[in-house]
Amino acid sequence: MKVLSCQQMRELERVSVEQGQTYLGLMEQAGTQAARVIRENGSIEKAVIFCGKGNNGGDGFVIARCLEEWGSHVTVVLMEGNPTTPDASHMFALMKGVEILPFQDKAVLSRLAQADVAVDAIYGIGFRGSIREAFIPLVEAINQSQAQVFAIDLPSGAQGDSGKIEGSCIRADITITFTSLKPAHVLYPSADFCGRVETVPVGIPERLLEESSCVMKEIDRDRVADILPEREASSHKGTYGTLLSVCGSRGMAGAAIMSGRAALRSGVGLLKLAIPQSIYPILAGALTEPVFTLLYENRQGTLSRQCKADLLSALSGASACLIGCGLGCNVDTEQLVQALLAETKIPIVLDADGINAVCSHIDSIKTAKAPVILTPHPGEMARLLRITTAQVQANRYASAQQFAVDFQAVVVLKGANTLVALPDGRVFVNRTGNPGMARGGSGDVLAGMIGAFLAQGIAPEKAAMCGVYLHGLAGDRCAAKLSQMGMLPTDMIQELPALFLEFGR
Repeated sequence: MKVLSCQQMRELERVSVEQGQTYLGLMEQAGTQAARVIRENGSIEKAVIFCGKGNNGGDGFVIARCLEEWGSHVTVVLMEGNPTTPDASHMFALMKGVEILPFQDKAVLSRLAQADVAVDAIYGIGFRGSIREAFIPLVEAINQSQAQVFAIDLPSGAQGDSGKIEGSCIRADITITFTSLKPAHVLYPSADFCGRVETVPVGIPERLLEESSCVMKEIDRDRVADILPEREASSHKGTYGTLLSVCGSRGMAGAAIMSGRAALRSGVGLLKLAIPQSIYPILAGALTEPVFTLLYENRQGTLSRQCKADLLSALSGASACLIGCGLGCNVDTEQLVQALLAETKIPIVLDADGINAVCSHIDSIKTAKAPVILTPHPGEMARLLRITTAQVQANRYASAQQFAVDFQAVVVLKGANTLVALPDGRVFVNRTGNPGMARGGSGDVLAGMIGAFLAQGIAPEKAAMCGVYLHGLAGDRCAAKLSQMGMLPTDMIQELPALFLEFGR
């Protein structure tokens, strides 16, 4: 599914009207479709609909009319007086039998306390700034009420394109949006206020939507199914590539184990582990399938710069390289990572300490001889951009996109709704996953999966998409079985075979 900016959505509506639709017709369908979703989500004896003065309020008037006709008792609360747009005014006049109250009326709170459903139709996708101070007590009352809260297009208080919230915001159980997702539905913090997002059609031709530009696309199941390679009867281990994983250090053997096991469970033909000698007994006891290359280490227990020649030799025959899981970060590892970027001609995944190793040598990404995928968490992204983590989180989209374009790399910005930014400026958003995945080792699993897909010959951007989608889906399966509190990254690896079975792989 596409994610359209507010301006792109307006342009799509404009073109649709030019081709025979009417704005009034779009509003009628939007409100009717929203009312249908509300009714399908439970019994509604009493509903309170909070309406602004613009077209979002107009959608609310249509909802009110539909629910009243279907037998509900409906109260419309006018937040800013009578509607001011022609279409909203038209829909306001069509309401019959609906109680209408100004937001200052003392009866509003009693109606809200008795309501099964509260509908937020105050502001639309073009909202900027913060909610009026006079509205804040009512917003808080809506958020604390026992009613099921529906937001129309966006929760009021959320900014459509940035996902920013300045001050108060309505917290919806369900957000009903029209035609397509908007950035605020997938970017935080606003996504946290949207609840479940349902997208409904309003009459805009599908052809126009397909032809329209967008700021993001969602990574969905169909996209991943098209990417995952099928296993051919005549194939052999060489068919599915060789991944060289340069990971692990003294005290961080677990990262190498988890990334390695995830790679093996993700279909790679052969896994080669290049590791410090001292951790070999630990890894050999945990993983029987890899081929090991044992390398010199320094006093810190990380790979020594003296193993550069052996490390480059280990690249022979590999089809992809993963660098960084538990690697450690010091002068030696920085030099080794620089050497790999400068001389490796196979695609590279830089994770964790692999990313930290290039922060002081950032141009080495630009000059790399092969495609590079970086998998930073927000803190690592901040170090790459030389800004604060808070600045990254305030505009995750721009942070990932900027770096991907500037350094011609694929950027996987991890976190809630992980973003995959491509060198050509396109950005994809992943909506699988849950907070139970927020623990050490989860990133190692993801890196191993992406590395395995890359080794199998999947293009870097597609390998990243498959990795984040399936990683999140495995996390969701674990949460359903084991709880978000009790699940572990190793549990996600165990879910991968069942997932691939569902995809027929």
